[in-house]
Amino acid sequence: MRRGLQRFVGVVFVAAGLVAAETNRMDGVVALWRLGKVDDAFAAAAAALKEEPRNARLFNLRAQMRSMTGQHALADEDLTAAIGLEPDSASLHQTRGQLRFRLGRIEDAVKDFDRANELAPRLVPQNWQRGIALYYAGRFKDGRQQFEVHQTHNTQDVENAAWHFLCTAREQGIEAARKSLIPIERDARVPMREIQSLFAGKASAQDVLTAAGKAEDKDARREQEFYAHLYLGLYFEAMQDLPRRDLHIRKAAELSDKDNYMGIVSRIHLDRLKAAPASKP
Repeated sequence: MRRGLQRFVGVVFVAAGLVAAETNRMDGVVALWRLGKVDDAFAAAAAALKEEPRNARLFNLRAQMRSMTGQHALADEDLTAAIGLEPDSASLHQTRGQLRFRLGRIEDAVKDFDRANELAPRLVPQNWQRGIALYYAGRFKDGRQQFEVHQTHNTQDVENAAWHFLCTAREQGIEAARKSLIPIERDARVPMREIQSLFAGKASAQDVLTAAGKAEDKDARREQEFYAHLYLGLYFEAMQDLPRRDLHIRKAAELSDKDNYMGIVSRIHLDRLKAAPASKP
């Protein structure tokens, strides 16, 4: 969320770097990948796993490689193998939860996020991904509570306030959501100030779009407009304005970065609309 450009698997080689000294095989796989020798890296990973079939870290590394090359179902298989070897790893459950969310397996993702929270309670306040999955699973009370806890970790994030609003609106209604809207004062990202005001009932959709469209840099403007359309679509879903919801969610999905987690959210939302176009929120 605040990590708006956080890549879905952006931490894989940081993590791999921490454990590379444990095995020359893993070190070699990472080196080949960094050189852009993708096929060779996969071959080296397969060879390494043949030699070390109970190495959960190798399965995790190949899962990240597969995810980065669009092989998400195979990545899920590798993560499942890794979890079979290290069932008490919170990080593996969290990673698989993110992958399964990307695959649209919402209930399975929630189970993984729940398990990650159980295994590592100190990480609970950071787990905003779980809150979003809970929204799509229809567990609005649990989602609201997750975003309330996340507020203690990330105190100036309009996106957290927005998702808290969305869960509260579905659980208790718009009036209650407005009354409990988390106040955010120092989120400098454009157009977050206008999005906060929109959810508070003090700004219009056009205010959000106008702010988002002001960037001179093309890439910056695209990113700002993506967030504008995403949160407009979510807001209009809460307001049960389905035509405007559909319009903005579709536009957000068009503008999304395929590896941005919130871009994944927009495409998951669009897929759900396509699967049930006549349904109400």
